[in-house]
Amino acid sequence: MKDRFYAQMLKLALPLIIQELLSAAVSSADVVMLNYVGQSSISAVSLASNYANVLFMVYYGIGTGATLLCAQYWGKKDLQAIRVIEGIGLRFSLLITLPVSAFALFAPQMMMRLFTEDAELIAIGADYLRVMAFTYLCWSVIEIYLAVLRSVGRVTAPMILNVMAFTLNIFLNAVFIFGLFGAPRLGAMGVAIATALSRAAELIGCIVISLFISKDLRLNPAYMFIHNRLLLRDFVRLSLPALANDMSWGVAFSMYSVILGHLGTDAVAANSLVIVVRNFGTVLCFGSASAGGILLGNVMGEGDMERAKKYASLLLRVTVVTGAIGGLLILAATPFVLHFAKLSDTAMHYLKYMLLINTYYIMGSAVNTTLIAGVFRAGGDTRFGLICDTIDMWCYAVPLGFIAAFVLRLPVLAVYFLLCTDEFVKWPWVIRHYRSGRWLRNITRDNLFVSEER
Repeated sequence: MKDRFYAQMLKLALPLIIQELLSAAVSSADVVMLNYVGQSSISAVSLASNYANVLFMVYYGIGTGATLLCAQYWGKKDLQAIRVIEGIGLRFSLLITLPVSAFALFAPQMMMRLFTEDAELIAIGADYLRVMAFTYLCWSVIEIYLAVLRSVGRVTAPMILNVMAFTLNIFLNAVFIFGLFGAPRLGAMGVAIATALSRAAELIGCIVISLFISKDLRLNPAYMFIHNRLLLRDFVRLSLPALANDMSWGVAFSMYSVILGHLGTDAVAANSLVIVVRNFGTVLCFGSASAGGILLGNVMGEGDMERAKKYASLLLRVTVVTGAIGGLLILAATPFVLHFAKLSDTAMHYLKYMLLINTYYIMGSAVNTTLIAGVFRAGGDTRFGLICDTIDMWCYAVPLGFIAAFVLRLPVLAVYFLLCTDEFVKWPWVIRHYRSGRWLRNITRDNLFVSEER
């Protein structure tokens, strides 16, 4: 059984890890290139990117509902149900994205004032957000469609598409940030334009995959108008807690940036680089968690709960190993980051110790993400994560950060250290829930469309 698990995991995880690596590379390229433009550009883009981070959590939550249902229906070989689920996911994704894009286009200064009072950062971030309004719309479609493809084990085509889009993004970053090949030198706005163009190209790539490679599971707007009450009810019941969980966590995590943003641009600039390095450190564990969740969903859809339970145990072992590797990677990268970073002396001091804190923080994040977003959700258990993360972030971490920063007025590094205890505080409850086995469920239905016709 172990050999079968590792073979299936490798097949699914490798393309997902490559996608995670490329995503981290693009974020790294943004920061590295803006490093030569100025600290204000780094800080402004980092703060404005919080909206993309929250939207990513939204898409991840909606995609989770689609993935966990599609993975189990794929185990059952029910293509029609998967098409309906794709349409439901696209409807929810676009409904949420449209107002955010409208605000980014027409009121970007208001959005930036949530994170900073610095006039220069607001001006730079507002220009960035106006361009990103278009990007959000493309992203809302791309993420749902690729989530559906991955849920049925089709991970190679999305990986190739991501390679193309991310490579284009890095190239266009250089062109528009530095004004290469006669292009205007746009700095931070160049990052937004490069992202918008690469996402548009990725959307076109999704259409090509849909028409010529994955003909049975197309990116078809008509799917949004297929109605099935049972599947909609299941999607809402399973996806909305996941969506609320990811939004709650994402907005709370953005509050960390609000706290650091009001502690000065040095703290913001240091944290911007830390996020990039941490993203590289999480590549292995998050890619493995995504692959494990898909594999567990397929197995539970087949009805083999004993094998699913064994696979979950093996997945957790893989997570501990990859989390440890991620921490070591951050530790190894620290001297190089400190050598090439062009920040103020104070920001460099913050950067050094923030990186050291993340060498162990990554383990807490890896275990919780694998269990909450991978193992539990594979069996349709999305409520536990919502309750656990909401209590942890909004009743513990965010209040603690605000009290430490603005009431006790602790030093920046002390505030950052306290914020980074959030993952470990919830470990006892998460591990206890895993051991209970209550997440092991087959969530598919029989005779879906016969019931709908009646």
